[in-house]
Amino acid sequence: METKKPTKQVERINGLTLDVQKINDSYSFGFHMVIGQLDEGQYNLNFHYCEKFLPSTNRPYTLNVEVTEKNPGGYLSAAEIPLPRLYIFMAGVFFIIAIVWVYTLLKHRYSVFKIHWLMAALAFTKSISLVFHSINYHFINTEGHPIEGWAVMYYITHLLKGALLFITLALIGTGWAFVKYILSDKEKKIFMIVIPLQVLANVAYIIIESTEEGSSEYALWKEVLFLVDLICCGAILFPVIWSVYSAMNLEKLKLFRHYYVMIVCYIYFTRIIAILLKVTVPFQWQWCYQVLVEVSTLIFFVLTGYKFRPASNNPYLQLPLDEEDVEMDEVVTESGVLEGISKVKKTSNGRERQKESTL
Repeated sequence: METKKPTKQVERINGLTLDVQKINDSYSFGFHMVIGQLDEGQYNLNFHYCEKFLPSTNRPYTLNVEVTEKNPGGYLSAAEIPLPRLYIFMAGVFFIIAIVWVYTLLKHRYSVFKIHWLMAALAFTKSISLVFHSINYHFINTEGHPIEGWAVMYYITHLLKGALLFITLALIGTGWAFVKYILSDKEKKIFMIVIPLQVLANVAYIIIESTEEGSSEYALWKEVLFLVDLICCGAILFPVIWSVYSAMNLEKLKLFRHYYVMIVCYIYFTRIIAILLKVTVPFQWQWCYQVLVEVSTLIFFVLTGYKFRPASNNPYLQLPLDEEDVEMDEVVTESGVLEGISKVKKTSNGRERQKESTL
């Protein structure tokens, strides 16, 4: 429930007379509205400048509006009331999976790559960001406005989380550390594009969060955020596609094909399905949009960690260093020249070696 001037019930207040006070060349007035449960909904306050009454004159004006909206339980709207509890709960869930992931890394430390620790940093940063997000909403609910210190901490962790997310996804998509240790020039260009765009996207998000919805800057930065986020989502798919096309054996093909499908599903649910849900559900259920985004992110994190877990028996990490090794192994085996001689098979982690007998 919001105490704004209703647009769907204009006929009820057409006869309302407002007490207008004139101070110098300014006019001011105020009104108070109490909306019951039968009239609850989403309300807008609209201002119309009646220029057509004096078409030959140009009278500039300045409008200052002070609106206080409050529900019985606090200053949050009905769609935002569940958000503080949702964010703190999801922060706990992400923190638990981060702890489990670190335990897995320590348990299989001889199969761990640098990218695994980057994934752990992403999970912890996501958890901390949700904690600050929950605290920020808590103070908005109790005080009517965010506390600057907590808001700044949330924006910083949100920026770090966004940058870590796209960097990690792109590095995994290129096969860095798992399959190869050097990025190609075109893969480096992807990072040169994605990282600045992510900074711009987070700046746009911060401006949207701290700007009123009716201002012109809000609409502009909302379009910028949508466009930049779409470009980033498309950019991180290119390394995965390149890895799929460059895969010369079945293991590599399965690895990057599955990962490509996972990223597409993640983008589809968090960018398309979630937005459709937000615009179709009633106003009091719009918080379900955030539930879908957070749950989809959690599932994506868990599946990615499972696919690329550091275990000696993980088939995805037992890939040869290059395709020439595979071809040579097949040629030697089929020729029968070295029949009965054992060979050493290299694995992508460079630390474990497995003896196989050529028959």
